[in-house]
Amino acid sequence: MEAPWAWIAAVIIPILLLAPAIWNGYPLLQHDTGGYLARWYESHLEISRSNAYGIYLHLGQGSYFWINLACQALLTLWILHLTLRVLNMAQPLRLLTIALILIAATALPWLASMLLTDIFAGLAVLTLYILVAHNGKLSIAERISLFLFTSFAAASHTATFGVLLGLCCAGWIVKPLLGPRLQTGGLIQGSLTIVTGAAMLLAANFTLTGQLTWTPGGAAVSFGRMMQDGIVARYLNDHCDKIKLKLCPYRDQLPATADDFLWGNDSIFDKLGRFEGMNGEMEFIATHALVAYPLWQAEAAVEATAEQLVSVDTGEGNTGWIPHTYGIIERYLPEQVKTMRDARQQHWNMKFTAINWIHVPVALASMLLLAAIALAALWRRRLDDVDLLAVTVTVALLGNAFICGVLSGPHDRYGARMVWVATFVVLIAAARFLAHRHDPPYGRRDKNFSTPSL
Repeated sequence: MEAPWAWIAAVIIPILLLAPAIWNGYPLLQHDTGGYLARWYESHLEISRSNAYGIYLHLGQGSYFWINLACQALLTLWILHLTLRVLNMAQPLRLLTIALILIAATALPWLASMLLTDIFAGLAVLTLYILVAHNGKLSIAERISLFLFTSFAAASHTATFGVLLGLCCAGWIVKPLLGPRLQTGGLIQGSLTIVTGAAMLLAANFTLTGQLTWTPGGAAVSFGRMMQDGIVARYLNDHCDKIKLKLCPYRDQLPATADDFLWGNDSIFDKLGRFEGMNGEMEFIATHALVAYPLWQAEAAVEATAEQLVSVDTGEGNTGWIPHTYGIIERYLPEQVKTMRDARQQHWNMKFTAINWIHVPVALASMLLLAAIALAALWRRRLDDVDLLAVTVTVALLGNAFICGVLSGPHDRYGARMVWVATFVVLIAAARFLAHRHDPPYGRRDKNFSTPSL
């Protein structure tokens, strides 16, 4: 009976994951997409735009990027299945049911259908968990594949790199408490994905630009968040009489948001030479403001993290107004302009209000239930495999909220790209509960329900 369901799941899930792009007639685009597309063609580093991901997009551009989308959908199917398999819960009908709920109630299909690094953020949390906690259940080919994917995901975006690094550090810290639950070999392999991801990023930057350096952007995005919180204006008011800074004449004209400052039309940032003219000054102000106002910075960090946790709307940036991305496609991929322009997104036919009536409550409820599962397991001082996954994803969501909220400022996109994993774990826990209810009261229990103590 399982074989037909396995084939149905293998066909239906990838198609539905790409349903938004199929409906659109072209891969979904976002404000940042153009910056990644341009990396292959421009021999310089761009703020927060990974050359590793730029190379990945270039490899699929001959197919109008449908190869990239197919890869993203198939990777998603594989990783969802593999997660269930290592938890001894990989029945095809269960996989199909869980996947259909994720497709209907979370941002997952919109992430899989988009030319952006976001789909890899949540998937990499799952693959790192599998590599570290279930290494012994994998074949050699699976270990290599998971290792390479996790490394590439780390190289694709600095925030993803930071979340994975934080999870590895947390794993080493709690290993003495968890004992055999976290094998040293698994932690070593997980940690090596971070090292390999860094090497991939450096190699990609060197290949395309001749510079063996990290992708720039940390200071600029941190400056933007501080400006949004009012810290930059305060620093300028307190120091412009002592230090000559380009922004001093504009200290009373700073915009309300970092996005308006960095990407707005005819902004102060444009007048002062954009990143080329402002990188040094933004780094100077961000560094010195951190020292000058430590308490304010700490309060702002807590507020930004909390705001980022609940910023989970699907569709931020998937509008018809993305001129930079249009310009990049027109400049470097002129043969795709007509198809791109004919897509529904470019005719403003993509609306997310009704979708978010479902997605936002599901996301918030999933985070609450995930936290409850994790806290209950910690309170009992006993972790089974699903509990450990719940704790891992909880830490990842908190890390993502801190990294993105504090460094870049809260955005719905940063939350939506990760929170679907919380829904996935809650669905796994629900499936386990339902399966456990149908177990015979006496007799052998499935090894999935073993609960070694902390």
